[in-house]
Amino acid sequence: MKNLRVFCLLVAAMPLVRGDVPEPDAASQSGPAALKTLSLEELSQIEVTTPSKQPVKAFRTAAAIYVITGEDIRRSGATCIPEALRLAPGVEVARIDANTWSIGIRGFGTNLTRSVLVLIDGRTVYTPLFDGTYWDVQDTMMEDIDRIEVIRGPGGTIWGPNAVNGVINVITKSAKETQGALVSAGGGNVEQGFLNARYGGGNGDNFNYRIYGKGFTRAPEYHPNGQNYDDWRSAQAGFKMDWEKDSRDTFTLQGDVYDEEAGESVQATSYTQPYSQIINSNALLSGENVMARWERTVNDGNEIHVQVYWDRTDREGANFAEIRNTFDVDFLQRVRLPFRQQVSWGFGARVDPIDDTEVVSGLQFLPLKRTDYLVTGFVQDEIGLVDKRLALIVGTKLLRTNFTGIAPEPSARLLWTPSENQTIWAAFTHALRTPSDSEEDFYLLGYIGTTPNGTPYFARFNPNPNFAPEQLNGSELGYRRLLTRKLYVDLAGFYNHYHDLFSEDIIGSTYLEADPAPVHYLLPAQFGNGLLAYTKGVEVAPEWRPADFWRLRGSYSFLHMDVYRAPHSLDVGTAATIQGSSPQHQVSINSAFDLSKKLQLDLAYRYVSVLPGLAVPSYSTGDARLGWRFSRQLELSLVGQNLFQPWHLEYGPVGIRRSVYARLTWSR
Repeated sequence: MKNLRVFCLLVAAMPLVRGDVPEPDAASQSGPAALKTLSLEELSQIEVTTPSKQPVKAFRTAAAIYVITGEDIRRSGATCIPEALRLAPGVEVARIDANTWSIGIRGFGTNLTRSVLVLIDGRTVYTPLFDGTYWDVQDTMMEDIDRIEVIRGPGGTIWGPNAVNGVINVITKSAKETQGALVSAGGGNVEQGFLNARYGGGNGDNFNYRIYGKGFTRAPEYHPNGQNYDDWRSAQAGFKMDWEKDSRDTFTLQGDVYDEEAGESVQATSYTQPYSQIINSNALLSGENVMARWERTVNDGNEIHVQVYWDRTDREGANFAEIRNTFDVDFLQRVRLPFRQQVSWGFGARVDPIDDTEVVSGLQFLPLKRTDYLVTGFVQDEIGLVDKRLALIVGTKLLRTNFTGIAPEPSARLLWTPSENQTIWAAFTHALRTPSDSEEDFYLLGYIGTTPNGTPYFARFNPNPNFAPEQLNGSELGYRRLLTRKLYVDLAGFYNHYHDLFSEDIIGSTYLEADPAPVHYLLPAQFGNGLLAYTKGVEVAPEWRPADFWRLRGSYSFLHMDVYRAPHSLDVGTAATIQGSSPQHQVSINSAFDLSKKLQLDLAYRYVSVLPGLAVPSYSTGDARLGWRFSRQLELSLVGQNLFQPWHLEYGPVGIRRSVYARLTWSR
């Protein structure tokens, strides 16, 4: 922990003289007031929507929710959404290479974040192809993000399948809050160059809009073998329009389009020589989406929301290609009933026509053209047992997909607010991860070697039409308290039981197969539900304002996992790798100084314990940002990331490099 002591010494050495709080400006506003100027008490009253799909004060939610504000993101120096997620406690963020991350909540982190539902402005970006989120194509202007709401723990009752370990909802600012022009540009040794531009207009009253465009190029990370395959280039544009017809009806229309080249290294296996090879190439990634939302306020406590969107993704890699069109509709109504009851109910439907292309014979989705679908309905009742003090929230989600029958996701939550500055909550939830194309329509070939007589030897995972949903029964307990005007603490504990988890099963003995040619030996395998798991942990997230010009935030997360084979499981031994791929301990400290009206200094430290399943040692590193505001229109910032070492490992053999970049931001 030597680096932690160095960080603390840097903080202690800062001049403890009173600084002026920087003036609010159009570029840094987030919500009706600039979040950077709010007190701890005011910040605790920020309204969030992810826990219940309705505005509720964060302090009075029966869930482990953490809000990353737009100002937090700006001062962190984060250039993408995964980097910003490092600010939330209990979230595992590990960079695999320049364009790939492993992100998890309370364990089970993977490069596709399989057990966490991710949304951008309520639009689901979770793909049922491999069950997860492609982080390389989830982007927007960081300056346009109002907040990121992170729920640690299951959220299936409200959001449906795959919100098993958590929900990440990226919420952008309204068009009214982004009026005028903004341009930011910069570059450095890893962030080689970026340019972001936005313009917002309208009448400033009932109709407003914005358009944006952005692009960047990023250098590869550190590769000990010298194969620097993971360079990354992207261009993206989008718009948002908000129309308030009257005091009752509001409409939103927004969309994005992107085009990327992301370097990747994949293993391509086929039935023809050389049977297996590593291919370094650029994946071609493109897509577009359009979303419309209508909200009507009937009266206090009675509202209707309707949302529809279309999302197209096109991925062309060295070993597979896919075009997917997603059509989604969602309806929600809230009704206030007698006896302090607030009932929410709704339904949703999603259809995904898919067109896959076979690139190599060892990786196939059959049939190549398919249609996935999801139908959901939910009801939730919030009952005020004691007015403004004790509430019970009960509900369930019912879902059906092309892979499953009707399945429920019930939950019960209890919220107790013994005083205005403290909250105690408890929850029990049942959540599901539904099967995907990669489990029920997927053939995956692995090359083992060649026998002495020259016959190739393969192992092949075949589709499993009986793959069942992964299931979680989770218990949580939380406590929040504003101890003083300058000290806040948030505690959460959990105990989860998982069953029917994904496993890699050997289902028979080796045999000789002639079709497809050539004649070869085959070891048959299948993706199954052969693993069980228990997890437990604690998350602590305090915040302290020692002075008006100084903000200190920290977090500590403890996670204990037991993953093991179920009785009669045929798993080949993946339990140890899964268990050893999430850190048991995580520590972060963030210090924000307003040295003067025009000068800011931000320091961040983080520690992640060893990942034995990936042979990744524990590491400590730190980030720093120095910002000068020359005027209300112009700001220069210098950002250093991963500063403690030239490079370090986070999730695999690729080293994550020390980087420095400069950013110039102009707004009017």
